Amino acid sequence: MNNWKINPADVFAASPIVPVMVIEHLEDALPMAKALLDGGISVFEITLRTEAALAAIQQIADAFPNVFVGAGTVLNPEQYDAAVAAGAQFIISPGMTPELIAHAKQSTAPLIPGVATPTEVMTALAQGFTHLKFFPAEANGGVKSLSAIAAPLPQVRFCPTGGISPANVKDYMALDCVATVGGTWMLPKTGAIDIDWSAVTDSTKQAVALLS
Repeated sequence: MNNWKINPADVFAASPIVPVMVIEHLEDALPMAKALLDGGISVFEITLRTEAALAAIQQIADAFPNVFVGAGTVLNPEQYDAAVAAGAQFIISPGMTPELIAHAKQSTAPLIPGVATPTEVMTALAQGFTHLKFFPAEANGGVKSLSAIAAPLPQVRFCPTGGISPANVKDYMALDCVATVGGTWMLPKTGAIDIDWSAVTDSTKQAVALLS
């Protein structure tokens, strides 16, 4: 962890929302990032669920050097290194494995591992990880569950992701343990054609205003 160039706390503090970006078409990468940035979000999580993901990370990192660009859905060290080589400054995973944890400690980019239970939170904490992704948030009991899990572990900060929407986001952000949330509601549907990027900017502004 001594090799990390940035701190997960800085990523969490940079934006109240971390947009989970699934980029199917590379030509959408820069317009999507600009729409989010114009709306007030300067942290991007590009998931490694598509063939365009790594190239998208590289394009966005090159075009917007003053934002935090990260990779999500990272499952193994090979994906970790590929994302960092493409320009990812932080890594998010849906869960954690001993192999991934060990690799993260040697990398220059911090890992924000996914957790869903008290045991997983304690395991991450024992390995030195204090900034975690609570996933999938709503499926795991939502606000009540996270509040109960976090109560005996006040040193941990969470980014709940999965099922977050305008209807419940303020409830999550009201928890002391929550520093930011992962969301997709301001983004176009995966694979959408003829995207109105100005509408994405407007939705992003509304989302940020909701939490300001």
